[in-house]
Amino acid sequence: MENINIPTRNSVELVDITAKIEEAVRKSGVTEGICLVFTPHTTTAVMVNENEPNLKKDFVAFFKKFVPPGDYAHNEIDDNAEAHLKSACVGQDCSIPIVKGELTLGTWQQVFLCEFDGPRSRTVYVVCK
Repeated sequence: MENINIPTRNSVELVDITAKIEEAVRKSGVTEGICLVFTPHTTTAVMVNENEPNLKKDFVAFFKKFVPPGDYAHNEIDDNAEAHLKSACVGQDCSIPIVKGELTLGTWQQVFLCEFDGPRSRTVYVVCK
């Protein structure tokens, strides 16, 4: 298992972690199998999509519109209920097949850490089997 530390800079952002995941796959030595990418934080998520600047802006705008700031019960304890809800909707993991020692991502696909409660230092775990 590889632990990858990812610093985030904004309250909500998508960080392309594909190169770090590919490096973890190379280090693992796995040539045929599966790569599991997991974030252990309840206010982050992992997703696969295209790394196009305007699309990333669209995702950030979508997340803010989909789960807007509001009068959530959790905010009485910690003012980040929206971040937890966004994380739960996107999910904390993804699995990508490994073929010939490489991730089998589509032409435009990249792996992102989605930050919903930043900026913070985050961890992503990568397991290749």
